[in-house]
Parts: sequence; structure tokens; C-alpha cells
Amino acid sequence: MKAVVVYESLWGNTAQIARAVADGLGEGAVAMSTKDATPDVVADADLIVAGGPVFAFHLSSERTRTEIREHPEPGSPPPDLSNPSIREWMDSLPPATTPFAAFDTEVRGPFGKGAPTIAKELEAKGYRPVVKPEGFFVTGKYGPLRDGELDRARRWGETLGAAVAR
Repeated sequence: MKAVVVYESLWGNTAQIARAVADGLGEGAVAMSTKDATPDVVADADLIVAGGPVFAFHLSSERTRTEIREHPEPGSPPPDLSNPSIREWMDSLPPATTPFAAFDTEVRGPFGKGAPTIAKELEAKGYRPVVKPEGFFVTGKYGPLRDGELDRARRWGETLGAAVAR
């Protein structure tokens, strides 16, 4: 199965989860940034898995990315803003019926979710959900990931692969 796990990752947490999901999916799965996952690259995928980080209760936006760029918090690690946001990436996709799954990285608690937004946007373009959106947890605004989240992401990838195979 050809699976593409697409991610936006500013501090590396979402990228780590994406790679773990791809590992769980197995042979034929690859994790790549929104810059590399062009519409041509994902066009012949059997499964698209898309994920991004949650900021200010939502997926990152141009406004939040500008805020991060122009007003970094003292002592915060430098973000990687070189790739398009997951929102921009979804906007670039043509309509299709490819199966998909959505995930986010978030601080556990009442701080918002992004995976349901990814799912809603992809469904609006005709993509078909395989499972409910999933959230993976970081310990703070910049991470790191909570203990056990990479293993949970690998298992989720295995679940996705089995669901698509059905």
C-alpha cells in the first residue's frame, strides 16, 4: 500500500508523530512535509494521513505563524516556518476520493483540537475518512511529546493500515 503521511511541524513534534505513523503503516508508507507532499506526489496514494499542530485552540494559520515569527517568546526554540501550513496544503489539493486519516499534536486539556478541522476540510473535497481523527499529546507549548506517544502513533498507523486493507 502506498501511504503518504503529510505534516506541518514547527518544533519537530508533529514530524516525529508522522514518522511513527508511517512506521506503523509499514512498507510503502512515507512521511513528508507539506512542502514535499505536492498534489502530484499524493495523487496515486492509497491512503493520505494528514496532521498539524494546534495553536491558540486551532490549527496554525497565517496569523498565528506570523505572530510566532514576529513575536517569539523569550527563550522559546526557533520554529521551522519554511513549509506551508497544513491549511495551505489542503487548499492546494484537488478534489478526490482517496481514503484519509487526520491527526494533530496538542497540549492535553481544553486547548483545542486540529484533527477534526483537517478531516472536515478533506471530506469537503471528497476524500473518505478511514477512522476518527486522532490527537497526540505534547507536554507543553513546544513539546516534547508525552511519554508513550510515539508508540501510540505506531500502533495507530498499524490500525490505519488494517482499516484500509479491509
